[in-house]
Amino acid sequence: MGTQNPSAPSRAQSAVGGNPTRSRHHGGGIIHENTRHTTRFVVIGNHLVQHPELSLLAIGLGCHIQSLPTGTPTDIKSLAARFKEGATRIAAALRELEAHGYLRRERVRTPAGRIVTRTVSCNQPGATRHRPEPARKPHTEQRPPRKKRALPAVPQPSYPSPTLLQQATDLLAGLRRLDPRLLLSACDTTHLAPGVAAWLEREVTPTAVRHALTADLPPEDLRRPAALVAHRLTAQLPPPPPYRAPAAPPPVLHPLQNCDGCDRGIRAPEPGARCRDCRSDLPEDA
Repeated sequence: MGTQNPSAPSRAQSAVGGNPTRSRHHGGGIIHENTRHTTRFVVIGNHLVQHPELSLLAIGLGCHIQSLPTGTPTDIKSLAARFKEGATRIAAALRELEAHGYLRRERVRTPAGRIVTRTVSCNQPGATRHRPEPARKPHTEQRPPRKKRALPAVPQPSYPSPTLLQQATDLLAGLRRLDPRLLLSACDTTHLAPGVAAWLEREVTPTAVRHALTADLPPEDLRRPAALVAHRLTAQLPPPPPYRAPAAPPPVLHPLQNCDGCDRGIRAPEPGARCRDCRSDLPEDA
């Protein structure tokens, strides 16, 4: 057992002083000696520095741009003055970063009215950026209540009568039994009752009025049932009935009695009347 493994270290490796995070890997490949940064550093994702499609120039330029303070010029002329790659190669690298979402260029108008190009650096392309909502101040002012829209006008009867309006009110109150969506308030019923009275005045039966107001209603909820009823009362108002001349009154029959002169049976409005032959006030008798 006197043979030693020549590849094994003679003693354990000690950490470099002042660098407790130093790590070594045996074999080929990269070896990292990492020291934690406390100032002047920027966090960059591996999705950029190890991007499989970006060129080395684009990756380096993207890391440089993400490390710049806000407001630093990043146009092609400024970057070409900083680096020796030249404007053509820098422009191509910027296009690569823009194509993969690491840069976004926006044209904005300054307060002075000039149009400038603003470059936006995105450290995580495609990620949704959540901005904290500012604290809302307690709302002390109360908004005025929304005014209810007035109902459309309805027809008015020619000769309104309490009996006709009461019949119209009862008809409107009963619509909810035919369709629960036609539940009308007392105020809406007062507004609509003259319109129903105008239909009844035109010799439309209550059954026909109910059918006109409830037939073919839309299947969805009725937001303003009173407005729908008012529209139908106006849009579907039937014409007035044809004019009929009043009938002649029947002849008046006076009571039957006897003539005071000849005792002949006659009809007269008052007792003690005389017949035509016995009357002296007629022109032929005079």
